[in-house]
Amino acid sequence: MSQGKEKYGLFTAIAMIVGIVIGSGIFFKSDNVLIGTGGSVLLGIAAFIIAALSIIFGGLSISELASRTSKPGGAITYMEVFSGKKLACSFGWFQNYVYYPGLIVVVAWVVGIYACTLFGLARSLGLQIGIGFIFYTVCFIYNVLSPRFGGYFQNVTMILKLIPLLVITLCGFVFGDPAANLSHSAASLGQATLFAAIGPVIFAYDGWIISTSIAHEVKDSKRNLPLSLVVAPLFVTLVYVLYFVGITSFLGADKVMEMGDPHVYDAATQLLGSLGAKAILIFVIISVMGTVNGLVLGYIRIPYSLALRNMIPLSGMLSREDPRSGMPVQSAWSGYLLCLVWTLVHYLTTSYNLLPNSDISEISIAVGYAFYIIMYYQVFKLWRRGEIKGWFKGVLCPAAATMGSLFILYSCMQSSLFVYYAAFCLLVAVIAYVYYIVKKPEEHI
Repeated sequence: MSQGKEKYGLFTAIAMIVGIVIGSGIFFKSDNVLIGTGGSVLLGIAAFIIAALSIIFGGLSISELASRTSKPGGAITYMEVFSGKKLACSFGWFQNYVYYPGLIVVVAWVVGIYACTLFGLARSLGLQIGIGFIFYTVCFIYNVLSPRFGGYFQNVTMILKLIPLLVITLCGFVFGDPAANLSHSAASLGQATLFAAIGPVIFAYDGWIISTSIAHEVKDSKRNLPLSLVVAPLFVTLVYVLYFVGITSFLGADKVMEMGDPHVYDAATQLLGSLGAKAILIFVIISVMGTVNGLVLGYIRIPYSLALRNMIPLSGMLSREDPRSGMPVQSAWSGYLLCLVWTLVHYLTTSYNLLPNSDISEISIAVGYAFYIIMYYQVFKLWRRGEIKGWFKGVLCPAAATMGSLFILYSCMQSSLFVYYAAFCLLVAVIAYVYYIVKKPEEHI
């Protein structure tokens, strides 16, 4: 790996992870976390900490794989190099056909939810999803036509997204009563449950795995990548917990659960007045837009990455780059078409309440952790072969990451439709596995 390609330092790596992870989840899922814990703020905090530990150990484990290959491509590459091409094909299809499009559709829907609140529009599911559809369509267009603009937009929103979190957190602690809030929460622990809160929490943390795709571009990656994958989740957890305590201290857990997603606007109105609340909500919407943009930015190259390996139908077309912009245009539009399909799925599951206190993205995020376990096992195998020195890196980290992933999977099984949705994800993976065996592709990279 040439030094010329190593362009990101430790601070930039941390900022990238924070920018990817912090987005819509903490605003959109705080009420779902409370509903899952029966209103217990303490158990909600515990859910954030458990998820953070899972991510930290998972990140440390995958960074061991990342440091052993200079081949770009992120998680798909690690699966390919260390677990084999067939599993990489399965994981790639899961990301391409289920994970990314479902997540983009749901986060874009959040843009619609808060846009309706900001402009006083009817809280119609069709309108909210329609606004989300328009926004992710625009995202695909400008990321294809002007990828540099997409990068600038991502950098700006990374900074702006911290503003509403910090303002509401500080006001919640100053004008609320955190001590009474936590005392009341402790008194209700006997009637609460932790498992149902994990799904919404992992949505709030999702995206950390995407950051490993820059491993080959991080300076002194063997030191800086693991360090960034510890510092960034700790910082995100601190921000999330303080916001969670602040908003519930000011409004009360019952009010947050009752109001649902508009609770952010209600709190901001009480604290800052109508104009101040609109300003905060604009920052929130920009934050969520940044998350959608980041997901689209990552997604448009997934079909391209698979096509370069001949792991997907129409690989010849999807592996082409536009000679002027260098962008894989056909890859981007194939992803866009899949988003249209998942928009319809999301509308149907939400309108008929088929996934209570959840949505199509949470289960696919959970299933992703099943794939991560395969990669964690590869770290253990490297330790057994003597390629990783020390029990902490080779045994404790992958074991703790695996336990965290299993806990997340078990928690998400509380959804009545988890088995069916997970079976669909498994079916996609199996079809990909068979496709690879039948196709026996030769890659172009």
